[in-house]
Amino acid sequence: MPKDLVKVQKQIKKKRGAISSLHENSRDAKRLRRAGARSDKLEKLAAARAKALQPYLRRISFLQSAAQEATEPFTVESMQALIEIYLDRDSSELSTIESERRPGRPTSTRENLLKQRIQAEANEYNSGYWMPDMENVHTLDRLKEWNEQWTSLGTLNFVRIARNGTRHSSSFPPKGKS
Repeated sequence: MPKDLVKVQKQIKKKRGAISSLHENSRDAKRLRRAGARSDKLEKLAAARAKALQPYLRRISFLQSAAQEATEPFTVESMQALIEIYLDRDSSELSTIESERRPGRPTSTRENLLKQRIQAEANEYNSGYWMPDMENVHTLDRLKEWNEQWTSLGTLNFVRIARNGTRHSSSFPPKGKS
């Protein structure tokens, strides 16, 4: 029995004719409601997943723009410099928000979100920052040609670079401290 909304609608239309002539509690009406609820649930899950992947896509997009200018593979030190630049991207906005806030007033939601994101990224950098392996020539070439789609990242090799300079190979997609 089909579960997709379009398939259910097509099957009912084929069987009965017009869908608008259904009784409110008929079997076909219940099937339509279940299929509609399922498609809504799947859309919500897809939107939540896309939102969760956005920080990784922004990070790799920044690294891709840095790789476009590169003529030779990066070293661990140059990758650390790129990470530092990327981590410092919100500091000017944060300082502006803090300076505009009057003394004695509570912090704004935007300021709290920026502080949380900066702290989370700093913690990740201390333990190992997930990024494409820009020391590898083939990965660097594929990164330059990347089409900004999550699914096409599977062709790249990934590493974790820590603040102290250690480098560990990693997997795609990122899972904890892989």
